[in-house]
Amino acid sequence: MTVLRRACSLLFLLALASSVPSAQVTSDRLLRAIEEPQNWLTYSGDYLGQRYSRLSQVTPANVRNLELKWVFQAQSFQKFESTPLVVDGIMYVTQAPNDVVAIDAKSGRVFWIYHHIPLPSARPCCGMVNRGVAILDDTLFMATVDARLVAIDARSGGALWTTVVADPEAGYAMTLAPLVVKDKVLIGVAGGEFGIRGFVAAYDARTGKELWKSYTIPGPGEPGHETWEGDDWKVGGAPIWVTGTYDPALNLVYWGTGNPGPDFSPKQRPGDNLYADSAIALDADTGKLKWHFQFTPGDPYDLDAVQIPVLVDADWNGRPRKLMLWGNRNGFFYVLDRTNGEYLLGRAYANINWASGLDHKGRPIVTPQPAGSPTFPGLAGVTNWYSPSYSPRTGLFYLSIWENYNVVFVPEEQEYKEGQRFMGGTTLPPTGIDVPRLSRPGPINTYTEVASHGSVAAIDPRTGARKWTFTMNDVTMSGVLTTASDLLFTGGREGYFQALDARTGALIWKANLGGEIASGPISYQVDGKQYVSINAGNGLFVFGLRD
Repeated sequence: MTVLRRACSLLFLLALASSVPSAQVTSDRLLRAIEEPQNWLTYSGDYLGQRYSRLSQVTPANVRNLELKWVFQAQSFQKFESTPLVVDGIMYVTQAPNDVVAIDAKSGRVFWIYHHIPLPSARPCCGMVNRGVAILDDTLFMATVDARLVAIDARSGGALWTTVVADPEAGYAMTLAPLVVKDKVLIGVAGGEFGIRGFVAAYDARTGKELWKSYTIPGPGEPGHETWEGDDWKVGGAPIWVTGTYDPALNLVYWGTGNPGPDFSPKQRPGDNLYADSAIALDADTGKLKWHFQFTPGDPYDLDAVQIPVLVDADWNGRPRKLMLWGNRNGFFYVLDRTNGEYLLGRAYANINWASGLDHKGRPIVTPQPAGSPTFPGLAGVTNWYSPSYSPRTGLFYLSIWENYNVVFVPEEQEYKEGQRFMGGTTLPPTGIDVPRLSRPGPINTYTEVASHGSVAAIDPRTGARKWTFTMNDVTMSGVLTTASDLLFTGGREGYFQALDARTGALIWKANLGGEIASGPISYQVDGKQYVSINAGNGLFVFGLRD
């Protein structure tokens, strides 16, 4: 009887799959994604990384009328950090570790599920995470925790090809949503806690053939190699585990790189350790490095610069500039010229003590803390991988923040062994302070909080100053979405999904979803009706206005 039920279920799913329309998301559609606000075609909505929706049906006046329309319950108890794509009424979302699900974006009906079972050797540092897929034509692309790139038919859910990107036995993994540019699928590799050598690589979307690879740690004879001593560069980390952005006019892709390795033992790797903790700009056709900007040279605090490079065209000191806005994990907000990486502005946006400021070139003025003293920020940073937002209407940059968060960093000499953790130390709670210990999911460390809470802040990119702050009771790992009606959607570990006034930060509406919100909200439209979607706990929740 069980076999019969399974057979009937399979036939039912196959019948549903046959009704999924052809996606046909051409490279031209991706270039003009901002002209399709009813869809969500890339990880950040479009190539700019602004996570800004031009839909305006839901407004500050009627947002209180939002109601839950449907819920997708993930068949996994792992972290649910995926940002869905929405293409012409079909939603494509990943559930951990590496399943892709096609869903009717209006009703929540599941069309098909593609399962990828990772190799037992897969060992991502911080949980079996996947943050989403990319699409080109009728093909979806997923990067897996066992360092494979998989192409999937968007109509049927069948696998088209699989490419081996790196060796999971050596600590390589992938957790990001790929970035499609022209006919190429771009990915980056995680594994900075295992002594990998990070890279970005591009693959032919039709065949899966590798077209170019750009290492984030330069080898002998390459510019920047002199910032490493001896063979340290071979195990120096600089991973990439969040999706980058793209400027078609410049033909440059932008990525943020992670920590050097070993994480907490800078004496083992003296120097600036390029291109760890940096923004890098690569030629989209060749992978050639065009420029870099390093935020935290010689990083001893695991201050990964793996955030979204947000691209904005705006006036700067009276003339138009192609800008890059960056809310960094190290506690500084930066404005760069994205044509050449020129430093334009930097300012601390939270409580930090590891540096007293930035010099005229944007290099931090480091203030080393005495042994056993707490360092601000802590291991999670002031912000992290969660997506920021920029609203062209308000001209403000928005991001999620962990306030008043610290740890004591304890460096220790460590020998590198392939496939084993290469941390070079640990973290401890500050001595003499009564603090709660918070065990985060995943096998890496115990994060220690001191009077910690989360907030969403609006920053004026012209000055780097906060315009307003919305304070939460608990910390947050939620991304931020802004809309053309001046709404801001976000969440937090308390389980609240919240709508704020994007101009003032005033709370307008909230709903408790019963689980931590740890993804970026999106908005889309089907049959003339706007929806807002967010993940909480192990569910994906979709809201719309009452009929």
